[in-house]
Amino acid sequence: MMFWLGVPMNFVVGTDLAHMTGKSIVAARRHRALGHVDLKLGMLMVVGTVIGVEGGARLIEVLKTSGQIDLIVGVIYIVILLLISGFTLWESHHALQMVRTDRVMVKDALAFQGVARRVHAIRLPPMISLPVCGIVEISLWVVLGVGVLSGFLAGLLGVGGGFIRMPLLVYVMGVPTHIAVGTDLFEIIFSAGFGTVSHALKGNVDVMMALLMQTGAALGAQIGASLTRFFAGPRIRLLFSGLPLVGAVMVLLRLLGVVGGSP
Repeated sequence: MMFWLGVPMNFVVGTDLAHMTGKSIVAARRHRALGHVDLKLGMLMVVGTVIGVEGGARLIEVLKTSGQIDLIVGVIYIVILLLISGFTLWESHHALQMVRTDRVMVKDALAFQGVARRVHAIRLPPMISLPVCGIVEISLWVVLGVGVLSGFLAGLLGVGGGFIRMPLLVYVMGVPTHIAVGTDLFEIIFSAGFGTVSHALKGNVDVMMALLMQTGAALGAQIGASLTRFFAGPRIRLLFSGLPLVGAVMVLLRLLGVVGGSP
């Protein structure tokens, strides 16, 4: 939204992370009360995510010197968000069809489980268990790897990068959708907080803008967290698929100069 309104991309990323921190505190508390947060998974992911966020923030600094940061980051943003939106839409639609035709009897049906099965078969020590997620054993390196990748994209793209964490938790690690959403928000408190400090030190955060955004976001986060109780996993993923698409379209319009002037 900020880039769509003409804010330079480096400020979009830094300020986005700042407002995400406050919003996630509100939403994670609600999800925690609903039993949708795996604290063990969230804290383990923080380690990898912090490393990734700093890497993304440093790449932003390199791109700032090129004079083409809006174009480069904007194109990356569009490609990643369209891929996330398209895949999640396809998978959730097929999962809903499976539920309607009684091909599966579980509430959180998945139409794409092959990757998670292969990931669970990786026997690279140390192995850990995640009882809240229903995962008997998984390599710690997988958890850290998901954290590093999602953190790097969050540090580079702000909220756009954060969109990838929930699909990674669901499709790569096999975490149930409701727990993936809640744990993602819990983890964002720490990773976005670290990213905010890192970007602030680099001059990429507009504090006043972040505070203004936080006012409305806090209410929306409470409402959104409460609504997850009324939707099964495939329906949540279907609704989620529209968010990256909207973000990609808004950035594309800005790059084309349709809104906000030339980038």
